[in-house]
Amino acid sequence: MESLDAFLTYLSVEKGLARNTLDSYSSDLKKFSEFLKQSRRDPVSASPADVVDFLETLVNGGYSMSSVGRYLSSIKALFKYMLVEDIIEEDPAENIQSPKKWERLPKALSIADVMDLLAAEPAGGTAVRDSAMLELMYSSGLRVSELTSIKMGDINFDAGFIRVMGKGSKERVVPVNARAVEKVKIYISEERPVILGKRRSAYLFVTRRGGPMTRQRFWQTLKAIGRKAGIELSPHTLRHCFATHLLEGGADLRSVQKMLGHSDISTTQIYTKVTTDRVKKVFKKYHPRA
Repeated sequence: MESLDAFLTYLSVEKGLARNTLDSYSSDLKKFSEFLKQSRRDPVSASPADVVDFLETLVNGGYSMSSVGRYLSSIKALFKYMLVEDIIEEDPAENIQSPKKWERLPKALSIADVMDLLAAEPAGGTAVRDSAMLELMYSSGLRVSELTSIKMGDINFDAGFIRVMGKGSKERVVPVNARAVEKVKIYISEERPVILGKRRSAYLFVTRRGGPMTRQRFWQTLKAIGRKAGIELSPHTLRHCFATHLLEGGADLRSVQKMLGHSDISTTQIYTKVTTDRVKKVFKKYHPRA
């Protein structure tokens, strides 16, 4: 609490803030400190996860997003002060975005729903291609634009990795599971030559015109497969499922951030709220005293 008292004194003496504003900072930060005490922590030892957990308790407690945003502003101001004063070496709140963005949570299907979706047989003469694209998208958490721009030389079948060109022309390497690799191999050997005919293409997933599959065309295909499985999809559903299911399985946030190609970990942190919400639903449904 010494750091908090010093920060409030700094706001009063050096910043000259009004009494009401100081009282607001004091109330917000004392609540945060009390929350940390429950885990035997304090602002000096707080982690980004502590900050996110605290904000979640406010949201679940019925606080408005504007109120939660005010708490985050107070916390950020405290950590910036502590960083300048060399009380801490890293700011745990630096990359945490406004909770207002938490209202736009990504929709993720259950693992069972994804299995039903992947088991649905696409229709038409490009069924093998469409099934391979679906499997690869979930296997590696790819954006639709990344999926459709993959070239033949981007996949290393032996190592089980794929090279992806993401947003801002940033290249990354992500793993591909054995099932996706097998489906892609079947597509390359059996269906791709039929689709291309005498044409040549550097792209992995091609159309009958010989060019790469467009995002719009794949989205139409995805919707059709979803309807067949009785599942409502968005272009990013399988990417969201990839991230959520990894975190639910125990994957660490940094690894998921790297695989998704997020430059800012706060973008990945939104999935921690999705998984927390799901755990709470399971708890309330199955715990005899919930």
